[in-house]
Amino acid sequence: MILVAGGTGMLGTKVVGLLRQRQLEVRVMTRDRSRAAALASSGADVVEGDVGDPAAVQRAVAGVDTVVSTIHGFAGPNNTGSPATVDRDGNHNLIKAAREAGVKHMVLLSVWDASPGHPMDLMRMKHAAEEELKASGLAWTIIRPAPYIELWCELLGRPLLEKGKTQVFGRGDNPINWVSVTDVARFVELSVVDPEMRGHVIDAGGPENLTMNEFVEIFRSETSSAGKVGHIPPAAMRVMAVLMKPINPSMARQVQAGIVMDTRPQAFDALETRSRYPSIPVATVAEVVRRDFRDTPGAARASAAAAVRPDHRRER
Repeated sequence: MILVAGGTGMLGTKVVGLLRQRQLEVRVMTRDRSRAAALASSGADVVEGDVGDPAAVQRAVAGVDTVVSTIHGFAGPNNTGSPATVDRDGNHNLIKAAREAGVKHMVLLSVWDASPGHPMDLMRMKHAAEEELKASGLAWTIIRPAPYIELWCELLGRPLLEKGKTQVFGRGDNPINWVSVTDVARFVELSVVDPEMRGHVIDAGGPENLTMNEFVEIFRSETSSAGKVGHIPPAAMRVMAVLMKPINPSMARQVQAGIVMDTRPQAFDALETRSRYPSIPVATVAEVVRRDFRDTPGAARASAAAAVRPDHRRER
C-alpha cells in the first residue's frame, strides 16, 4: 500500500493515476474527500484528514509500505496553512508516523533551491523537512522540482486567453528552469518502484532555461493570443508583499516568489539528472502549451481576436 499525502493536488493527482495504472494499491490522504471522487473511482482508497493532525496522519499511515508527500502550504485556499504548518510541521507528522508504523520508504517532494537561508519561507521549510527525513532512519528519496510549466501557464497564460491581458512580476528577464508536472510525476512513480533511487536527492528540471518574458511569448505564439503583457515593477512588488502579509499571507507569498524569480538565479542544467533517468519524458514549454491549452475555448477566442488585431504588441 502506498500513501499519497496531498493526492488531490496538481502533482498528486497525476502520481496517483500513474501508480494505479501499475495496479498498485494507493491510499490518498486529503482534507476534502469530495475532491477525490475521480481517484476513488480509479480504485484508490481515500481517507480524509489534515497532515497537521497527528492522529489523522497515524490512521492514514497504518498498514502502508511507502509514503509519498506531495503536500505544500504555499498558496492554500482561504489562507489555510503555510509553509511552516504544512511543509515543515505536516511533513514532521508524516515522518514521525511513518517511522513508528514501520514504513519502508518515504518520497518527499521538496523544491529546487531549498536551503536554510533562503529568502522564501517555503524553501526554508522544505529544507527543514529534507533534513528531518534524512535523519529519520527511513529509506528516503527527495525530489526537488523546478517551477511547474502547467502552474505558470495558468498564472500567466490563462488570463491572456480569458481576459486578453496578463501581468508579469518584475522585469521578466531572469532565466528560469521550467519542468512539466507530468514529468515530475514520472520521477515520483519511478522513485516508488525503483530501489536504486533511494538515498538520492534529485533536482528534477526541464530542458529549457527561459525568462518569464520568453515563457509568455511562447504561450502567445502557441495559442495565437493577441493579449497584452504588463509588468509589475519590482519596487511595487516589495511594497505589496509587506502590505499583503497581514491580510492575505498566501498572496504575499506569491508576490515574494515573483520577486525571487525575477532577481535570484533560477537557471540550472538538468542534463545530468535526465541522463540518469532516460525513461522519463522531457517536455518543453511549447509542448505543454500545445497539449493543454491550444485547443481550449479560450485559445480559440484569442486566435479569432488576433486575426482582427494583427499589429498587437507587448506592453512594458
